Amino acid sequence: MSYVEVPGAKVPIRMWADPASVEDGAMQQLRNVSTLPWIKGLAVMPDVHYGKGATVGSVIAMQGAVCPAAVGVDIGCGMSAVKTSLTANDLPGDLSRLRSKVEEAIPVGRGMHDSAVEPGRFHGLATAGWDDFWGRFDGVADAVKFREERAAKQMGTLGSGNHHLEVSLDTEGSVWLTLHSGSRNIGKELAEYHIGVAQRLPHNQGLVDHDLAVFISDTPQMAAYRNDLYWAQEYAKCNRSIMMALLKDVIRKEFKKAKPTFEMEVSCHHNYVAEERYEGMDLLVTRKGAIRAGAGDLGIIPGSMGTATYIVKGLGNEKAFNSASHGAGRRMSRNAAKRRFSTKDLEEQTRGVECRKDSGVVDEIPGAYKPIEQVMDQQRDLVEVVAKLKQFICVKG
Repeated sequence: MSYVEVPGAKVPIRMWADPASVEDGAMQQLRNVSTLPWIKGLAVMPDVHYGKGATVGSVIAMQGAVCPAAVGVDIGCGMSAVKTSLTANDLPGDLSRLRSKVEEAIPVGRGMHDSAVEPGRFHGLATAGWDDFWGRFDGVADAVKFREERAAKQMGTLGSGNHHLEVSLDTEGSVWLTLHSGSRNIGKELAEYHIGVAQRLPHNQGLVDHDLAVFISDTPQMAAYRNDLYWAQEYAKCNRSIMMALLKDVIRKEFKKAKPTFEMEVSCHHNYVAEERYEGMDLLVTRKGAIRAGAGDLGIIPGSMGTATYIVKGLGNEKAFNSASHGAGRRMSRNAAKRRFSTKDLEEQTRGVECRKDSGVVDEIPGAYKPIEQVMDQQRDLVEVVAKLKQFICVKG
């Protein structure tokens, strides 16, 4: 579909979703965002749903300002994927051992490594700038300095919620590795700290929603936020790189005879800020639950723990600020999912997938998400499909 334009206060709301299907709270958040004095454009992805301040699945372009809540608290959250030389014929009949080995290698939930992972021990993992990256931690907000040791130990860990590690097959029978995670606790604490700072600034006191507080260019507060933001975005990317290296190690050990090799990694943020130029204006573009889909950009759009993931190539649609959805998007809250579905439902909806099927992940059941095929159909003018994957192992926190 092409977009539908809904009137907004200062800019139209361009929607790659059916406005009638979007919950009232999310629509109100979109209208609220359209009132911001600095806004120059607003694009809404087909996976849009209610969030904190700004919806998940929205792309907000502003001039001279950035809204931390329009980035989200999991700064730099995103996905990585890599195609392997393995095929369906290489897979064992019992997948439980492989899942266990992945869970042993990569801490999930609130878990962390016993000590910081040394990136130099991984074959092929770029380590240039690693020491400089940690050296720059001295420049982030004092409020989180005491978290440095924890941040180091959480580098290369999954987290919980919708974060996942998957081993999948594409339609040609090739094995892929995919993972979804972000900047872990340190990104969350940096985000929450700066949101609090923004909310106390005088220029934000008259906003329709206090959660939409912004930083203004050429101010010390903006400089401090962008410094910490870019550090956290880099942390998230490094976190995924370490996890993928650990995952590759497991695959090498478990498939020694096949001698697996790995193609170039695809990686993309979907909670971040970028400096981009549209219609002759230099803008700060926040993507919260959206990926960059400029012409030729490779991206990853997952469904849920029982449905497909798509590797895509961007079509460069500037009306959407070169963006696309970051996934299927929730169609009900976690609490609503727990009320509606049982572990029996989870078992049914994840049949054929080696994964957790207990009450702790019922809120991640496929039925709690929008149908990924519908989401993909709604953004045919944003991306083209490169590969369609279906998981046979899914690791959740």
